[in-house]
Amino acid sequence: MEERLQKLLSAAGVCSRRAAEDYLNAGRVTVNGETARLGQKADPDRDEICVDGAPLRRPEQMVYLMLNKPRGYVTTLSDEQGRPTVAELTANVGVRVYPVGRLDLDSEGLLLLTNDGALTARLLHPSHEVNKTYHVQVYGPVAGAAEKLAAIRDLRGEPIRPARVKCLWQGERTAELEITIHEGKNRQIRRMCAWCDLGVKRLRRVREHTLTLGDLPPGKWRYLTEEEIAELKGL
Repeated sequence: MEERLQKLLSAAGVCSRRAAEDYLNAGRVTVNGETARLGQKADPDRDEICVDGAPLRRPEQMVYLMLNKPRGYVTTLSDEQGRPTVAELTANVGVRVYPVGRLDLDSEGLLLLTNDGALTARLLHPSHEVNKTYHVQVYGPVAGAAEKLAAIRDLRGEPIRPARVKCLWQGERTAELEITIHEGKNRQIRRMCAWCDLGVKRLRRVREHTLTLGDLPPGKWRYLTEEEIAELKGL
């Protein structure tokens, strides 16, 4: 069946549909040996479609899953230092999936993995401002901590958007906070806490956009439902 070349390139994981327009305008795509034009259609079962001279791969089955990342695992597919990786926890998926964003070594919780490159790019693009919510156990001067964290607009010269912060419980020197951000700068929440003289005992992501971690056990993964996938793609 014929489809627009932009859609075929995106489905094959080459690039997003918008980037595919640039590929076509630059003359990088050919169909049956002829330079393709923007808006052209082709049938991958009948036509030879090439990008930079290399045949277009058949679209692979798109896989979307949620992992409850435990502490002590790095959010990469391989690690030069030999540390455990999230790839080891998803080795039984059957296809290669890639993390969408990161959780640092000592952080845990919801991590989305997929082989859908176009969706990954969309979720990570700052313009979409995807909310991420964390439950953070802190210690130190916890009185008024939620208000102080929510007031931060700058981290050592790096401007940040205001976080939404709610206190879940508070003791004399410890507390658990719910912090929602949508920028995801490097170690942002830990840096925010350090700015307020708070130590972080535990940091766990419990929500990303419309996905919630729920009762998924640490180290386990599950496929996203069709409804969850549709909500992510509706960004």
